[in-house]
Parts: sequence; C-alpha cells; structure tokens
Amino acid sequence: MSEISPALHRPLPAAAATAPGRRRRGRLGVEIRQHASARLQAAALAGGLAAGIACACAILVGAGVGLADLAQEFVVSILTSPESLAAVLIQAAPLAIVGLGAAFAFRVRFWNIGLEGQMIIGAVLATAVSLADLGPEPVRLILMACAAALGGAAWMLAPVLLRLRIRLNEIISTLLLNYVALNLLLHLLYGPWRDPATSFPNSALFDASERLAEIGWQNLNWGLPLALALVLAGAWLVGGSRVGFLMRVAGDNPRMGRALGLPMTGTVLAATLLSGALAGMAGFVICAGAEHRLTQSFATGYGFSGILIAFLARNTPLGVLVAASLVGVLFVAGQSLQVFYQIPGSAVQLIQAVIVLCVAASDFFVRHRLRWIA
Repeated sequence: MSEISPALHRPLPAAAATAPGRRRRGRLGVEIRQHASARLQAAALAGGLAAGIACACAILVGAGVGLADLAQEFVVSILTSPESLAAVLIQAAPLAIVGLGAAFAFRVRFWNIGLEGQMIIGAVLATAVSLADLGPEPVRLILMACAAALGGAAWMLAPVLLRLRIRLNEIISTLLLNYVALNLLLHLLYGPWRDPATSFPNSALFDASERLAEIGWQNLNWGLPLALALVLAGAWLVGGSRVGFLMRVAGDNPRMGRALGLPMTGTVLAATLLSGALAGMAGFVICAGAEHRLTQSFATGYGFSGILIAFLARNTPLGVLVAASLVGVLFVAGQSLQVFYQIPGSAVQLIQAVIVLCVAASDFFVRHRLRWIA
C-alpha cells in the first residue's frame, strides 16, 4: 500500500473549511471582568433601574393608566403637594431603616428574607412595653424602641446560628419565621390584645408619651430624624470602622479572612443581629409614629421593599436613603393609583418585583464583559 502524504493530515484553513458561497459568522463571547470601575457600576445600576421603570410603566399602561396620568401621579403631585411630599417622607423613614438592616446582612452574604417577621416581633415587644406600662412615662418610648431592637435581633438569632453551625440555608429559615411571627401577631390581636374599646383586632391606642412626636411640619414625626441618624451611623460603621472592614472581608472572601485569623464567624453574627435589630426598630417606627397602635398589616410589603432598597443602594447606607425615598414615592403614588384608577395593590408589588429583577440582572454586566468573536 502506498504511503499517504502527510500533507493530507493537515487541517484545512478556515476559509477552505467554510462551504463555497457561505460567509463565516462570528459569535458572542462572555468574559469575566477582573475589575469594574465605579462609573461602570453606576451605569449598570442606572440601566437596570431604567429598564425596570420602563417595564413598570408598560404594566401600568396595559392596566389602563395613561402616560400623562403616570407623570401626574409620580412626579407632579409629589413635587407640588406638601401633603404628598410629607407622606413620602413618612413612608421613607421605616423603609430606610429596614433597607439598612437588609444591607448589613447582605454585606456579609447572609440573605435575610425574614425582615417582615423581625419587624413584627419588634413591634410586638414594643407594644408589650406599652400595654404593661413598663418604666416611667418619660422614658417609656425609649424602652419601647430598645425592646423592638432586641426583639428583632432575637428573632434573627436562630437562623444565623443554624447557618453557622449546620449550614442551614438562611433563605428558608428566615422566610418560614415570617409566618410564625405573623400567626403570633394574629393570635395576640384576635385574643388577649384585642382593643377593648372597639373590639376590633388591633391593640389599644398608645398613650401620648408612647408615640413619636411630630416635628412641626405637616404630620412628620421623629421617625425621620431617627432614620437619618441610623443611616449616618451605618455609613460611619461601614466606611470608617474596623467592623466595616471585617464585614467587607466576610462578604468578599471569608476563607482568606479565616486564614488570616480574622473573626469571620463573629462578624457574620454581629452583622445579622444588627440587621434584625434595625428591622425591629422599623416596626417600632411604624407603630409608634404612624399607626399609634399595633395592627394586623402594618408590616405588609416592607420586607420585600427593604430587599429592593438594599439592591438599589448596592448595600451602601447613604444609597439606602436615596432608594428608600424612591420606594416611598412608589408607595404613595401606588395608593393613589389604587383609589383613583382601581389598580390592585398586587400590581404595585409586581412593579417592585420587576424592578428588583432588572436591577439584579444589571449586575451581570458589572461582573462580565460581552465581546464579539469573529
């Protein structure tokens, strides 16, 4: 048998491998970015937020609300009406606090989905202080706030210990504890804490000394200055303290932190307990500042909104303040849409979910680069 020439074993050139008359097509490749600049991160966030708002407008237009009506409700009415602006700020105070709590947990990669449960427990313990008349009246409001913070932190303790000890997924444990807290709340309001004056399933009204006082403009109360103080303290904790550095290491590379002898377990524990305490404080602000009593649905929607705020703020405390104001606008305008345009409340929650998905998807462009490969 004659020997086959080695030239026959050589691969054909790309041009020859392509069938005659057919043009070779490229493909889209994905590369992992080694570093993302602050400008790129801001652009990706703005793009995701714009896409979410565009989808939200499409949903509302499909539900029968005109674009001019959307502009009227979301921009003109808020900026030109002192009452609407005050309502946004009242909503923004607890939203900023619960969003700050979510941001602290997310910074150490602990996915706290139980914010509403922690808000409920915090409000329940604050109400218990009020109903039992614990302490002298001048300091009872402070005792209620401390009880709320302790209650929220205590409700977070079991999920974080289960995560640290047996690696139980915190998404499951914190989510299920929401239902435990809600059923406890309903048991109290339909049972021993039912308002004796009206027999409605809510607690009796708080005394004047147990309410957050108004600050003198519209009906704003001291919940807003409290939220501002907590956000500023959180910004210092994250950016100017050793705890903030440890939280950054625990979120980015906990294995390296353990190898260097840093207290990663203690950092995660402290950050998550602080997250629960802030959520409990948000429950106290709603009950003592807006409701003036404990009600069944005071925390509805706030937990999911806190997650949205943390996502929008990229887990930064000062960003939480801006995102909470935007979500406060969504809350107030959503209530107006329900009243005047018969838009269901579930549509407002759908809009929040769409915005969360778009903002989360924008993180893909921060971590990856698209390149056309010819």
